[in-house]
Amino acid sequence: MNKGDPVDGPDGPMGSPFAPPIKRSVTIAGHQTAISLEPIFWDALRLAAQRTQLPINALIAQIDVMRMAAADPPNLASAIRCWLFAAARPIDNNHSQ
Repeated sequence: MNKGDPVDGPDGPMGSPFAPPIKRSVTIAGHQTAISLEPIFWDALRLAAQRTQLPINALIAQIDVMRMAAADPPNLASAIRCWLFAAARPIDNNHSQ
């Protein structure tokens, strides 16, 4: 088991929410890239991919396209975290920025 991988134990089945990042290789736009995310974000990304019925690489590719359209694109790992946070928030039609 890799350090930081989810384990059953006192922190529950998902491991500590403060576990260190895990680096994984993914293929997007036909090339491989390494992304470092904490296990809690890998788990959330896996669930989001299941909900959207997309492979994780395809979901990451979609997030990458959205991030590149930003005026000042963040790095890919930051974009994934922000996308996951935004996707988890309830829609509030009464609140505007």
